[in-house]
Amino acid sequence: MFGQLVTAMVTPFDESLELDLGRLAKVIDHLIVTGTTGLVVSGTTGESATLTHREKLMLFEETVRLVAGRIPVIAGTGGNNTAEAIAFTKEVDHLQVDAFLLVAPYYNKPSQEGLYQHFYSVAKATDKPIIVYNIPGRTAVNIAPETIVRLAGIDNIVAVKESSGDFTQISRIIGETPDDFYVYSGDDKYTLPFLALGGYGVISVAAHVAGELMHAMLRAFFDEDLSEARRMHHRLMPLFEGLFKTSNPVLVKAALGMIGMEVGGVRLPLVSATPEELRELRRTLGSVVDLTVVH
Repeated sequence: MFGQLVTAMVTPFDESLELDLGRLAKVIDHLIVTGTTGLVVSGTTGESATLTHREKLMLFEETVRLVAGRIPVIAGTGGNNTAEAIAFTKEVDHLQVDAFLLVAPYYNKPSQEGLYQHFYSVAKATDKPIIVYNIPGRTAVNIAPETIVRLAGIDNIVAVKESSGDFTQISRIIGETPDDFYVYSGDDKYTLPFLALGGYGVISVAAHVAGELMHAMLRAFFDEDLSEARRMHHRLMPLFEGLFKTSNPVLVKAALGMIGMEVGGVRLPLVSATPEELRELRRTLGSVVDLTVVH
């Protein structure tokens, strides 16, 4: 439905940290050319927490226009207020996006029943496919496997982006949900282990700068060339870890600049990488991709 290499796209800003739709076109084309099969817009990597309502609508509308049907566009419309998430999802539904990503309600720390009712209520507001996003490290609540299994029974809840890092939980989700429910790794470094357990693919950050290599790793796995898949995994691992030495998306935006694709800085409360962080990132990125080639 969304392909196996979905990218959680950065939101490009100009030098004044305003939305830069010109840079957006270049990012989208770069990602598609390098193997991205679907785009998440205004997720964590897209700095959804500091985008205004109007900016999000502009971003969704322009992304749909620029993608022009080449790959699916998945809009991040989740939140911790169920009524607002429903209203926003309904509003965005008219912008011709293909699907929605709904993060677990953060800060509230709802019960498992509260989580189920939240996603169920938003899912009723649209006929389009929904990906549930479980990232307890940011939301302070974990969607338990049994809750994800329940959610998989809702017709238009079709996938989960699972970022718990708990492989007992991951194994249960993959093993107990239907075959047509897509389980995506929400962490680049866990992509290959996810696939080995029967997961479908990854919703990636690293694909911004290593999309072709990640595509090659996925292809090797599904071609049953496990030796090559492992080799690619180990080659990419320093980058997978290096991009998260500080809060995402600080370093992936910097890394894009290093391959010749300026996407601007980050908005407060995030701050730019330090000189030492940038030097370390350049060393790591240069060990994985050829920095002499400007895309």
